[in-house]
Amino acid sequence: ATILELQETWIVPMTFFSREGRGTRPQNPEGCMEITSPLGAVRMKRRLTLEEAAARARLELDDVRALEENRIYRFPSVDEALAATLVYATALGISEREARELAGMPVPTRARWSFRRWIVAAVLTLAAAALLLFAVSPGLLPDRIAPAASSSAEAPPKLPPPWEIRVDVYNGTGIPNAATKIANEVGGPLAYRIGNVENAKRTDYLVTRVYYPPGADAIAQRLAGQLGVGVTALPSGGDRNRLVVIVGSDRARGT
Repeated sequence: ATILELQETWIVPMTFFSREGRGTRPQNPEGCMEITSPLGAVRMKRRLTLEEAAARARLELDDVRALEENRIYRFPSVDEALAATLVYATALGISEREARELAGMPVPTRARWSFRRWIVAAVLTLAAAALLLFAVSPGLLPDRIAPAASSSAEAPPKLPPPWEIRVDVYNGTGIPNAATKIANEVGGPLAYRIGNVENAKRTDYLVTRVYYPPGADAIAQRLAGQLGVGVTALPSGGDRNRLVVIVGSDRARGT
């Protein structure tokens, strides 16, 4: 048998599954290559490059490429291939529901209440509240009921996912690899998109901080809380989805 015949016999390519059915193969929007596996399709949905996905999963770039191209034979054993697939899928944040959709398996439908059930629940709730109010203050008249709290307070805006936020990391000390260590943490477990990783113009930064442009205070506070550092506002900047981390000697020395 030729090598091609062996590959056709033993290597069964994975087909991307969608809600509409089997056999759909999404195209890479950049036109570089055709995505033929569910893992590749999920990565493109997250708008991640192969390098960014490999850094997030802490896998070798060739291993990630092999998983997406369905070249399982590249791994020493099937167990190692399955372990790498599990790590990669976890790093991409694939939920159980999304995994079932990708695999073409039945997805359990979420129970929905009918309009009549909502009406009944609302009436029962109001009745219970009225009974409780009467039990606490029997002499309380309707016109003396305190007005409800103002609904003007809006819910906090929903923040974009970390992989849509670019983070530049600069080493503000003379200690080697200080920026690389923080970049691995930000781009790995925290799943942010890493931009520049370089030395800062100064090397006398004592405290590590997250710097943000106008309008990006919410995402800066989120990253700062994850790193356990403070934030500093920048006077200008047009990209609200871009943050800068300057590593000080406190984090460079591991304190």
